[in-house]
Amino acid sequence: MENMNNRILKYCLIFLLVATTNSSFAQVEGTEKRYVRVGSLQSQFSAYGSERAWNNSYYEGLRWPADYPFQDNAVIKRSWIAVDDFTDEKGEHWEKYGIYFALDYVGQSLFPMELKEIAKFKPPPVYVDGDNLTARYLNDIDKYDPNLIADRVVVNVVNTNIGLTMKREIYAFSQQYHDNYFIKVYTFKNTGNTDYDSDIELHQELKGVRISWGTRYSVCREGAYKIGDGQSWGKHSWVTKRGEDYAQHVGDKITESNPIVNWLRCGFSWAGQSSVNSFDNIGGPDVKGNGRLTAPQFAGTVILHVDKSATDHSDDPNQPAVLGWHAGDTYPKLGDMQNVTPMIQLYSMLSGHPYKGLGGTDRFYESHTKSITDKVDPFTIHNDAGGTNVWISYGPFDIPFGDSVVIVEAQGINGLGRQKCEQIGARWKKAYDSSGDKGPFPLPDGTTTDNRNIYKNTWVYTGMDSILETFGRAKRNFDSGFKIPQPPLPPAMFEIKSGGDKINLKWKASPSEGESNFAGYKIFRAVGKPDTTYDEIFTAPAGVYYYADTSAVRGFSYYYYIVSFTDGSLNSSGETNPTGPLYSSRFYTKTTEPAFLQRQAGKALSDIRIVPNPYNIAAKDLQYPGEKDKIMFLDIPGYCTIKIYTERGDLITTINHNDGSGDETWYSLTDYRQVIVSGVYIAVFETPDGQKAIRKFVIIR
Repeated sequence: MENMNNRILKYCLIFLLVATTNSSFAQVEGTEKRYVRVGSLQSQFSAYGSERAWNNSYYEGLRWPADYPFQDNAVIKRSWIAVDDFTDEKGEHWEKYGIYFALDYVGQSLFPMELKEIAKFKPPPVYVDGDNLTARYLNDIDKYDPNLIADRVVVNVVNTNIGLTMKREIYAFSQQYHDNYFIKVYTFKNTGNTDYDSDIELHQELKGVRISWGTRYSVCREGAYKIGDGQSWGKHSWVTKRGEDYAQHVGDKITESNPIVNWLRCGFSWAGQSSVNSFDNIGGPDVKGNGRLTAPQFAGTVILHVDKSATDHSDDPNQPAVLGWHAGDTYPKLGDMQNVTPMIQLYSMLSGHPYKGLGGTDRFYESHTKSITDKVDPFTIHNDAGGTNVWISYGPFDIPFGDSVVIVEAQGINGLGRQKCEQIGARWKKAYDSSGDKGPFPLPDGTTTDNRNIYKNTWVYTGMDSILETFGRAKRNFDSGFKIPQPPLPPAMFEIKSGGDKINLKWKASPSEGESNFAGYKIFRAVGKPDTTYDEIFTAPAGVYYYADTSAVRGFSYYYYIVSFTDGSLNSSGETNPTGPLYSSRFYTKTTEPAFLQRQAGKALSDIRIVPNPYNIAAKDLQYPGEKDKIMFLDIPGYCTIKIYTERGDLITTINHNDGSGDETWYSLTDYRQVIVSGVYIAVFETPDGQKAIRKFVIIR
């Protein structure tokens, strides 16, 4: 009975989405974007209905894990719609007609009507020494709705010149077991509206509608540069699929006792071997550094629901019509959309015939490798430098005027965590540097191997199970009607102030504090930089809103976040995720600017010290870990000017110290943002009343 209730709830949701789809919105610029930044997977979404990640500097988007820099995994999502036997608004008949969702076609075949982001609540302000770090992101949000279950919903509506309006709603969750995927509900309604205005130009049935996308990932931005040779745009990406037997498992439930299943309809991608590398580059090991695995991600899409037809909104277990792989830059070019030949070619491709034969519905990776250490470069199979796309195509649908079809997917990313990447990578690198090192190397199942590449790759490929677990949670979320257990709301404010003998942290009560399962607050801290491991340093019950961090050490930078947490009593069923306590998202309160333990102003100019002196680049990890090139001026006057000169007397920078403390930090940069070279330097300290002190220090690089 419970399963039936869930299905009814799910279809009620879908019918509601269909009923509310319309095109009565003012147009928006095709270049507009909305950013979602509430979970471990963060990304931007474009007004024209699909995403190209290039921002004129790098491929941006689908950042996971968002705790660290350069974790972008996106390249491009190529989206198409094609129809059969179509007559356009000018009365011209087309045997086949297709459109491509790209910025170049905005105003021609694509007409963005709405792009907005709805938040469940206003993000709490986060202050570090008076600077509001949250304020810069408030423009992400267009509207607040406390009735949302998801933390954020992006709503995007695009009219097309075939009269089919696409509405997509992207749901993002911050609950810790569901924050690494987006659920995307697509409603394709035959509105007959072919442009920006509210006039209805077409009233015909749309026949043989096929909806398709090829998504290319560049796992990941950091790892791509370690792998090299074009992986930044996904040149060496593998793709595989699962769910060939989905129809046989339609009634099966995913449970906590069996959370990973292979029957889900899904396709995913990861970084494969590059033939130009002499080393095994699976996982993107930093071969010139400490070996850390920099490309552990597995990224892809799972299909959660596809309407059987415009009149039957039950899930069609035989959809999608196509699920597999396709060469990244191999597709029919529509040009000015006046040539019928590429339209016919596009329709054929969307019907399951790979363009120029460069694609398939097989498991691409498994079809071309025999073991996890095979040095097979996926690029050499199809020779498309654009890499490999996850290829999905739906249909055909006949959609009468006024009717709709709904498709629901989830896009997610998972893989080894940062600490495992450091551990596995460092052990692999040690063996790589010493060819005689035969381990033994421990494997995930408890056995060992004497092969360093089998060791590394076996751990990396546990990411396949991780992404399937993510897809399973997305399905459980959707099947429940988005009724996952809710985490508490974060504290209403978080403030950090640097002090002379401690760092002061205070917060305002979480709006969830009055709920029966509310348990309190936890504070986490990182040293040296915000993109590193955080350690729990304090747990407070409800009603406590202050903590003095007296364990901070002078001269180091400190970063914090605070979470509210529950006692787990309302997360006990295990229906949608593991049981136990739930936490508010760290991304609501995580600081990106440092706090310091400031010393009191120096009492005499003779007390001034420069630390370290000499500064030796070889000892950077012993001096101020995580803060390369950092030099501290200690026991200085509370207000003074610090001028740094070369030994021959050239002024390279001036620092105005005016915070009243006895500390000042300098990152060895000139006024022209150049890092200083080895040599002897002179620091001149001058107080407002004209007193001066001079200190020499040495830089060794």
